[in-house]
Amino acid sequence: MAIKQTAGHDQLGEFAPLFAHLNDDVLFGEVWSRESEMSAHDRSLITCAGLMSMGLFPQLKSHLEIAKRNGVTRSEIVELITHLSFYAGWPKAWSAFELAKEIFGEDPAQGAAGQGATPEHGPYPLGNPADGPNFTGHAWLHMLTEPDAECSAGNVTFEPGCVNRWHTHPHGQLLLVTAGRGWEQEEGKEPRELKPGDVVFCPPNVRHWHGASLASAITHVAVTPAANGESPVTWQDFPDAAAVAKLG
Repeated sequence: MAIKQTAGHDQLGEFAPLFAHLNDDVLFGEVWSRESEMSAHDRSLITCAGLMSMGLFPQLKSHLEIAKRNGVTRSEIVELITHLSFYAGWPKAWSAFELAKEIFGEDPAQGAAGQGATPEHGPYPLGNPADGPNFTGHAWLHMLTEPDAECSAGNVTFEPGCVNRWHTHPHGQLLLVTAGRGWEQEEGKEPRELKPGDVVFCPPNVRHWHGASLASAITHVAVTPAANGESPVTWQDFPDAAAVAKLG
């Protein structure tokens, strides 16, 4: 899945359009999105290491935020900075730690709550961030088939408490739960709890939503048929937040 970046176009689109294009469409749209060669998680670690070594702290702050979205944990960042302090310099480590504290937080319990911890993502890679208007929180996607396949399959991970909108699929959807716990609901039916090993099939054009429980991330493989170039999903409204929260 290509990573969407607009900072170049937003900040330099008129002043330096070629640079904006190279930054957003080539660096992030192509290089960062080569998931088959190296995960976004590992690319973030490498990038943060390089920026710290050069002392480029404004850019490091931005990439620490990206690293957190890419599933890099607080403990990994602490280890990275500690290791590099002997090679890049002690003052740089102090500066990097100040940024890391700001972004990853000082409370070790944050990891247990799912904030900054790498979500369990089953047998497949975590993938790239898939945050957007159709999710209430952080989500990640690792495609298992080509994006334009007539029947696509993707490894989808939701952070604790994250769910998606009500939506329909013209040919239905199959969910294979591989890690964590969560919920799924078809319109007109009671929500059902999901756990590893569960298999859910939602019939064609039936409204449903799914996502993680409040206490656990969830990962499932989503198999979604499509045909004749039609959209495989139609997004609608979010489920009632209060009702979802009561599920736990």
